[in-house]
This record gives sequence, C-alpha cells and structure tokens, in this order.
Amino acid sequence: MNQTRRTFLKRGAAGGLALTASSSLSASESLQPTPKEIKGPFYPVTPQKDKDFDLTKVDGLKEEAKGKHIVIEGQVVDETGAPVEDATVDLWQANHFGRYRHPHDRSDSPLDPAFQGWAIVPSGEKGEFRFKTVFPGTYPASEGWTRPPHIHFKVSKRGYEELVTQMYFEGHELNEKDLLIKRKTKAEQAQMIATLKKQDPPTYRYRIVLQKV
Repeated sequence: MNQTRRTFLKRGAAGGLALTASSSLSASESLQPTPKEIKGPFYPVTPQKDKDFDLTKVDGLKEEAKGKHIVIEGQVVDETGAPVEDATVDLWQANHFGRYRHPHDRSDSPLDPAFQGWAIVPSGEKGEFRFKTVFPGTYPASEGWTRPPHIHFKVSKRGYEELVTQMYFEGHELNEKDLLIKRKTKAEQAQMIATLKKQDPPTYRYRIVLQKV
C-alpha cells in the first residue's frame, strides 16, 4: 500500500468518528430510509480494473482529473441508527465538464481520461465510507432543465433493501429548480443533500439509511 493510500485511509478513519452516532435510537424512534431515486441512463457498463476510492486518478496515468477535487465522507446506518458494516457502496457521476464515462452519453462536453468515473467501496466497521472525487459538472437533461451537481449511489447488503439514490450538494442554486428534487418532500430533500463540513480540502458528509427486509 503506497503512502498516499495509507494517508487517505488514516484520515478517513479519524474523520469518520464524527459521523458515528453515540448509540442507536430507542425502540420508539426510527430514521426514515434514504429516499430512492432513478438509476438514470449512465450506470457503468464498461469494465475497468480501477474502481477504488480515489476517482481523481486512474491506474497507469500520471495526470489527475480536472476540476475541483473534493472528499465525501459517509456512513451507512439502519433505521435504528446502528451502523451497517460491509455494505457495498457503488457510486458513479459526471466529470468536471458534466459528462459521464459511458458509451451512451452523447454530450459534446469532453471526456477526462484521468477521471475514474465510478467506484465500488465497502462500508467499514462503523458503517463508514470515504472517497475522493471531483465536484460533478452540470449538464442539460432536456430543454429548459439542467441537472444540478449530483452523485449516484447504489448501496446493498444481504438483509436490507437495495437502495438506488442520488446525492446533492447543499447550497447549489440548481437544486431548487431540479425536476427530480422537486418531487420530494422537504424532509426527503434534506436527506439527499450532503453538507459541507470542511473547506480544505472541501469535505462533504452524507448519511445513508437502509431499510431492513
């Protein structure tokens, strides 16, 4: 394991402590599962060996992905607030220019060979996960509708309902205009928006609540 990887994981373990609830909720309390969302047309279909937690680098390339590099720190919990260990966290997103690394994305925006595009990471002992990526670009979904920056998630573990959802970024002006977000209640919207917790490096935190089968 190289020094960069060790440092990233060490920082993730330390930063993740703030995400972990001090205890599970009482029997009379429960968390609402994270709202589901459409998978979209650009779920990864092209095989690639590099699917690790750092989307800003691709094995074999010296260049780093273009755009603003950010960190996402998250935690997977159940409806009682208890951490869900070893959940599979599958994520994909558009690059800095607003284009997916997918053969069906016919956008005129450029591809970025140095951007990994998607990743599969496990949640840790306390349900935590952490990855480095770029702030996603916006792109037109149809005439008059521009999608805000977002990251797609598919989270699964035996004994829980598989969750497909989208994570948004707090404070972005396009959130209030997005046709998908507007379908959600205010409470549901709040569950789908990551909060900025640190500026250097820009670090967002996000909690995912899975529902037991």
